Amino acid sequence: MNAHRQAAVLAGIAVLAVGLAGCSADPSKGYSFGSLYPTNIKTVAVPMWEIGQDVYRRELQTRLSEALVKRIEMDTPYKVTTAGRADTELRGKIDIVSQRVLSYSPATGLPREKEVTLQLSFTWKDLRTGQIIVEEPKLIVADAYITQPPLASDFFGGSEKVINEAARRIVEHLEAPW
Repeated sequence: MNAHRQAAVLAGIAVLAVGLAGCSADPSKGYSFGSLYPTNIKTVAVPMWEIGQDVYRRELQTRLSEALVKRIEMDTPYKVTTAGRADTELRGKIDIVSQRVLSYSPATGLPREKEVTLQLSFTWKDLRTGQIIVEEPKLIVADAYITQPPLASDFFGGSEKVINEAARRIVEHLEAPW
């Protein structure tokens, strides 16, 4: 082995040793190779989300519940199952849905860009002990969409991005430590 190759191998080993020295089994004490999620939880029930009394958009709660199930299955080690078989339950409500115009077309005077805002509340509860793990009384998620051609979208299409972002942010709350 030539001197340059040997020096490169030794440098690589040194970098690896320094990197591992910064890691910890406890995520609150620096870098960790451990899971971001509590290891004592294996399953989550996600019942259909509720809607507030002043929310008049159809199927929004169904779309959010489906997005949450997909996001949990994709991003966490948890499996989604029924409440009777689950360790925990993620229950929530769409409290407020609002939409506002951000800009108008100077040519037509019609809305060009709108914003959809969801205000959500949710609770993640351990069904084995009855303990509330996470409680979020007011999570606000918003995004804009274009209403005029060639990128035209309606409320359904415009709210899809907000729903997926809400699911992503809710699943972030399932990470430890709380």
